[in-house]
Amino acid sequence: MSGSLTPTMIGLILFCVFAETAMEVCFKKSADGGYLSLLVKPLIWLGIVFWAVELLAWTIVLEWVPLSIAFPLMASSYVIVVFAGAVIFREKVNLRHAAGVFLVAAGVACVGVTGL
Repeated sequence: MSGSLTPTMIGLILFCVFAETAMEVCFKKSADGGYLSLLVKPLIWLGIVFWAVELLAWTIVLEWVPLSIAFPLMASSYVIVVFAGAVIFREKVNLRHAAGVFLVAAGVACVGVTGL
């Protein structure tokens, strides 16, 4: 573990963030009609595939990047998921919600700069 973020590790963390977002969107789109119907929905299975691929990529990240840097950077998925919810599902984002997302993004930026 080198303790710093290489371009490859930054790319892999970004991949994990987007895989996490894709997984959440798939699960949200599948979340109606009861538990048993989930098993036959293609989007649920696509979400599971995103989860599995993210798990492998995340394990590689954790092999090379300190947890204290990598995990806070994954918090950027919270920011991306809020945007995805607003764009894809037309979810409302009020001012307080937006301020919270901004604070998470600022924290992620601080941790990211620390790891460079």
